[in-house]
Amino acid sequence: MKKWEYDGPILEIEKLSISFFTRLRVIPAVMDFSIKVQPGEAMGLVGESGCGKSTVALGVMQDLGVNGRVVGGSIKFKGRDLSEMTAEELRDIRGSEIAMIYQEPMASLNPAMKIGQQLIEVPMIHEGISRQKALERALEVVTDVRLPDPKRMLNSYPHQLSGGQQQRIVIAMALMSKPSLLILDEPTTALDVTVEAAVVELGKKYGTSMLFISHNLGLILETCDRLCVMYSGEAVERGSIKDVFDEMQHPYTQALFRSIPLPGAEKNARPLVAIPGNFPLPHERPPGCNFGPRCDYFEAGRCDAQDIEMRRVPGNDRHYTRCLKFQEIDWNAPVAKAETTEASLIGREVLRIDKLKKYYEVAANTLFGGAHKVVKANEEISFVAHEAETLAIVGESGCGKSTFAKVLMGLETATDGVV
Repeated sequence: MKKWEYDGPILEIEKLSISFFTRLRVIPAVMDFSIKVQPGEAMGLVGESGCGKSTVALGVMQDLGVNGRVVGGSIKFKGRDLSEMTAEELRDIRGSEIAMIYQEPMASLNPAMKIGQQLIEVPMIHEGISRQKALERALEVVTDVRLPDPKRMLNSYPHQLSGGQQQRIVIAMALMSKPSLLILDEPTTALDVTVEAAVVELGKKYGTSMLFISHNLGLILETCDRLCVMYSGEAVERGSIKDVFDEMQHPYTQALFRSIPLPGAEKNARPLVAIPGNFPLPHERPPGCNFGPRCDYFEAGRCDAQDIEMRRVPGNDRHYTRCLKFQEIDWNAPVAKAETTEASLIGREVLRIDKLKKYYEVAANTLFGGAHKVVKANEEISFVAHEAETLAIVGESGCGKSTFAKVLMGLETATDGVV
């Protein structure tokens, strides 16, 4: 099947509203949401949990379930309204033209099939290419997502890989048909930092436009071209990464950036500034500005008097904000410091790991016997942890972090060493 060409925006969402219909009430999940994703562009979508990010993604996939419904606006893919496509047209597009990566990799992988077989199905079904060509492409894509020993990976079952390796396989699966639009819904939760940015670079290699949903603001700023900030079902600010980061024009965007740690900052000297109040439920949103009850700049009788439309920020590239007072606020005013705390005194020793080793013996041929292979999951780990101390265990996918945790909890037996 030949992909159809288009020189306009790959994805164009205009004044989209999505509601879920339950027995008790209608729940408005997304309201008046608009974005455009140009060819080869990476659009970041950020906001608190429950703000509607994943609902937008499911709307694009036309996968809102029985209760979900688009009640206003449109979603156009390469100029065509997705809601007007037949079920057969949508089937042809999903996985081929539009691919989606979900947060939980095990939900996307068949535990009874080898990885290679699951990967080659995608281009064989959508493009009709031969098994050999599909295998060659699978090997290329698995190498691109930086998995060690790609041939062994293709011959493995999902349970034989770590969580991060499984997530990389899911990303490889989405890229197998080189889609025009790739939707990533929190795809890097199980990934290590050495792979996160490479995922977005892969999209550029394959010429794929991306809608990148993430809580990781730092990653979005480093890897995306444009940014859309969502709050309680609405887009509150959107623009280029540079404009939004250097000249943020909405109080919620400002509050989000104040909630993330700065690299190198000492946690007691520079505590994070939390956003006051609570996130409103979809059916209990306040009048006017949804962020009003939590906003430092809220003005009664003005901010809650009417629905607030997106307004253009003068002088910037397609920069819009949903704030009435954005031209009156001093965005460069110093941040009111959060209450600092004294560092806790380090107490007695509570955990000591001394030369911990964990090896797994794997038979070369379990059916007919043969030489045993040894997989060295952990080798000589030693450290001490004290009261009132936070100790971090970090490393790349497959380095042995989860195995060490299982040994620590007594779920696995150490090969050598003392806990």
